[in-house]
Amino acid sequence: MVQPVTRPATVADIPAITAIYAHAVRHGTATFEINPPSENEMADRFRALAEAGFPYLVAEHSGEVQGYAYAGPYRTRFAYRYTLEDSIYVDPDCHGRGIGRALIDHLLSQAGARGFRQMIAVIGDSEQAASIALHRAAGFTMVGTLAAVGFKFGRWLDTVLMQRPLGPGATTPP
Repeated sequence: MVQPVTRPATVADIPAITAIYAHAVRHGTATFEINPPSENEMADRFRALAEAGFPYLVAEHSGEVQGYAYAGPYRTRFAYRYTLEDSIYVDPDCHGRGIGRALIDHLLSQAGARGFRQMIAVIGDSEQAASIALHRAAGFTMVGTLAAVGFKFGRWLDTVLMQRPLGPGATTPP
């Protein structure tokens, strides 16, 4: 298996990021969005996170973006400022190639280096076994499941919450 290259995302990556996310919106339950956002909306989301200093990465092979990941605020209230929520999406034609693992490892490293202390995974749908396994393998622990909080594709969906400390975590003040 060829290891993908992970690097900071740029505006030039937005068309590929938009296509990957649109597929997840239309066909999956990892996101609870119903309608795929436009490239302009995805570019605005990217810029907001990147300009605020949050890590936003892509994984590529042979110049093709195969997945992306970012971390943003878990909640907007000030006391949450050291806690992030991650998002990871992989091109459906590239599943099972280690792309998600490469992205999450780089994302965790980047977030810790920026002084963040906790990463929360809010996984759409308790049937997302691959995402749960990916997060568990990256050191996340299960902290809870919110039952039937989303409704998509004619069925109720759970949200799985997982958490991982970054750097010294909660052992010292920031």
